[in-house]
Amino acid sequence: MVGDFLTHYGRGGRSFGSAACAKDHIDHELFEPVPAGPGMNLHLALGALGVVFGDIGTSPLYAFKACFFGDHAVAPNQTNVFGVLSMIFWSLALVVSLKYVTFIMRADYKGEGGIFALLHLLRQGGGRLPRHTVSSLVFFTLLGAALFFADGMITPAISVLSAVEGLEVATHVAGVLVLPLTIAILGGLFYLQRRGSGVIGRLFGPVMVAWFLVIGLCGLAQVAANPSVLLALSPTYAIGFFVENGLAGLAVLGAVVLCITGCEALYADMGHFGAKPIRISWYVLVLPALVLNYFGQGAGLLANRAIMGNPFYGIVPHGLLLPVVLLATLATICASQAMISGVFSLVRQAVALGYLPRLHILQTSRAVSGQVYIPAINTAMMCASIALVLLFRESVNLAGAYGIAVTGTMAITTGIFFFVLMHNWGWSEGNAAVIVTGFLVLDLLFFGANLMKFFDGGWIILLASAIFMACMMACESFQKALWGGIFSKTIRPQDPFLAHLAAIAPPRVPGTAVFLARSDNGIPVTLMRFFNQHQVLHEQVLVLAVTRSTEPSVPEEQRLTVRPLGRGIHQLSARYGFMETPCLPELLEAAAMRGLPPIHDPVYFLDRKHLAFGGWSLANFLGSLLAPVLFRDAETAWPSFGVPRSRVMEVRGG
Repeated sequence: MVGDFLTHYGRGGRSFGSAACAKDHIDHELFEPVPAGPGMNLHLALGALGVVFGDIGTSPLYAFKACFFGDHAVAPNQTNVFGVLSMIFWSLALVVSLKYVTFIMRADYKGEGGIFALLHLLRQGGGRLPRHTVSSLVFFTLLGAALFFADGMITPAISVLSAVEGLEVATHVAGVLVLPLTIAILGGLFYLQRRGSGVIGRLFGPVMVAWFLVIGLCGLAQVAANPSVLLALSPTYAIGFFVENGLAGLAVLGAVVLCITGCEALYADMGHFGAKPIRISWYVLVLPALVLNYFGQGAGLLANRAIMGNPFYGIVPHGLLLPVVLLATLATICASQAMISGVFSLVRQAVALGYLPRLHILQTSRAVSGQVYIPAINTAMMCASIALVLLFRESVNLAGAYGIAVTGTMAITTGIFFFVLMHNWGWSEGNAAVIVTGFLVLDLLFFGANLMKFFDGGWIILLASAIFMACMMACESFQKALWGGIFSKTIRPQDPFLAHLAAIAPPRVPGTAVFLARSDNGIPVTLMRFFNQHQVLHEQVLVLAVTRSTEPSVPEEQRLTVRPLGRGIHQLSARYGFMETPCLPELLEAAAMRGLPPIHDPVYFLDRKHLAFGGWSLANFLGSLLAPVLFRDAETAWPSFGVPRSRVMEVRGG
């Protein structure tokens, strides 16, 4: 029904086949040329290197260091080094390769990834889940998205700052330049976003190819000098590490998780490049380079404990230090891009689902619909990242705040994936539980270890997540109340009303009136109220009902049906996918092509009584509290339907 559709799906979305409604959201100057044919996957794989793998690819800058340098560090002896390397390797193998690349990335919704894609899949499955289960899944989806948004603030800050800190290794004189350079680089990075992730990927792709080759070769040289570190490939060293270190080992696990912090962004960025190009890049270049570099840092630390303060730069030949610092800085810009693009994707889906206010969304690629740019989100992330740099000042301090958000999102993704396995893929509950339990144990271990960082800066991430969560709950509640007031809730039977019109033959005024209804089998109360108040009707009256499909889009030939009711009244029934927005002028043009008289300057009538939030709930309380801030102009949704506000009239009354 149209009210439910707009409450849950229509607001702020975009129909790509609808030029009249989408033109304000698409900047054609941003479109990139895309090669056709067999080179497409390689082209996208290169772009994926520049965008998707930046975050996880630059983790060697700080992940291994955080295990041996900081408040919860352990001594850099062979047992601990081997244990940390074993945990890193198996984290990459089990969490990234097995969980995300093999399983989770199969759970895409028409190519889109991210936690909202899982919710889309469950909605598509249709009515098989109990209502309370659906409500819980929606709540945890919003919580996971809020954690991911918060993580998007800190990733650019820690990535760029950790790279620029390499200047202090090269020369202590450059220490005063670290913060100004970091802020300048962040400003330039966010300025580039309007060019689109495809264009940025082409620019950053060669940088990341060079980055992975360099870090892999630096690590290989150290491993060749001390090949015994390869023994850490055995999981027994990870187990032995916990046996020896106990609770301190759990704290170090909170640092180990930094090596996989980009995996949730990897999934969220699927819509920008597709699953196959991402898998090609991961297995061919990214994973081998990461393993070699981490093991190289371990070998270098065992050979020279003086590099403990920064083992990544410690294994770089001295003559190449400055070029590698420059390359690392460029690579961390790419790392930030991974999270920024992922946030854009999730925000776009949240807006389409009605969990965020309407935002100006720019489509930046003709070939890949998931490549979008959102100016307001870009500005907010830039300000937040710069503020975090100024607040924490060193990457080791930011590391304390890093990881809580992404591990929380990872655990929630795993939980929702359990329902996708059963209700969308047809797995038995037992088989789904076996695979999900293994992943969930890892996720909760990582999350629990990171909670120990709460007072080291983790509270900031949780506070930011709570604010995002409150905004999304408020938006959903407010817009449900808003659209529940705009669209007629009561449908009157058609036959008595039409018989009444035939009996009294009311006067007709020129023009076309459009009354929005929730159903296509009756007369909306708005029409009844208008007629009772004025005792006239327009020459042409259209009762327009919009319903949603479980598919993301509906073919144009299946979009509209027109049924004459007599007395100049027609029933229009339109269907839209849940990722589309009704374009009312186009619907009327299509109706005119099906035999209706020409429609000029129609007037749209709506029932706007008041905002009714229903009974008390946290979401309704937040909606009433935050509505004045989030929705200064509640009528801005009309232009997205292609309707000028001047053509909309309210029908008031009891």
